[in-house]
Amino acid sequence: MIPWINVASLIFASILFTYYYVKSVRPASLETEIGHEAYSKCGVYRIVSSAFMFLAAVNFVLYYFFPLPLPLPKTFAWGWNVSVLVALVIAIPSGYLMWRGVKDAGQETIRPAKENVLYSGIYERIRHPQAVGEFPLWWVIGFALNSPFLVVFSFLYLPVWLYFCRAEEQDLSIRYGASYEEYRKRVGFWFPKK
Repeated sequence: MIPWINVASLIFASILFTYYYVKSVRPASLETEIGHEAYSKCGVYRIVSSAFMFLAAVNFVLYYFFPLPLPLPKTFAWGWNVSVLVALVIAIPSGYLMWRGVKDAGQETIRPAKENVLYSGIYERIRHPQAVGEFPLWWVIGFALNSPFLVVFSFLYLPVWLYFCRAEEQDLSIRYGASYEEYRKRVGFWFPKK
């Protein structure tokens, strides 16, 4: 019973962090409805989304101890040390991209503010470094726990993060107008342009 409750909680947390994150990246759209307080409200949505994302990560760890009775093996055929190595190979560049994106975005990472201008730094190379760094971290957890199910489940987050980025770009177009459209032409979405 515990495995099913845990996976249900994982799915529920994933749906809710998706819902609140998408709401959090739309302050300019929301501002047309409720005014300047939209930015602080979107900051609250971002925190709520982060809490549900944390819950999903806890569910990932719990899955290791309470796996579903599926025809999948509980662990990979290779040793745990190989899975940890794979996790590190993914974690190092992903962690760097996420850290660099957070550093260059500053407070906007958690608290959107109308006064903010378009970012510089790594944002001059790719438009969504935090997303490119963050979604592979689910694979990192799956490999670190040596769990084929969690690695496969992590692939479901790829379209979720793509949706996050598309929703954010729609709002940034409203917020920054023509300058954002020029930026989109110049800078790559998830990978640098040549």
